[in-house]
Amino acid sequence: MPKMTFVLRDGTRKEVDAPLGLSVLEIAHRNHVDIEGACEGSLACSTCHVVVENVWFEKLAPASDDEEDMLDLAFGLTHTSRLGCQIRMTEALDGLVVKLPAATRNMMVDK
Repeated sequence: MPKMTFVLRDGTRKEVDAPLGLSVLEIAHRNHVDIEGACEGSLACSTCHVVVENVWFEKLAPASDDEEDMLDLAFGLTHTSRLGCQIRMTEALDGLVVKLPAATRNMMVDK
């Protein structure tokens, strides 16, 4: 089974099983990692924003225009930011490392 690592907000690392085909958001929820995912992965918010380590970022498929639009709303955006709901585990991503940003912005709640 592929693995991935979440770097939590306090800097600790949590390595988890990452079943093929699941999104980073789904994997986080299965493993009690604190990623909101307010829109439940429908690409309508930025609350599943993660920062992908550089070496892994280059292995991801490019973000869609819709994902880029949602990322524009994310708190603490970086050049390796992606939405967890849009990253699906593959064999090539075995070992993926993503960092949780310091905060998230939920446009439905944070007015």
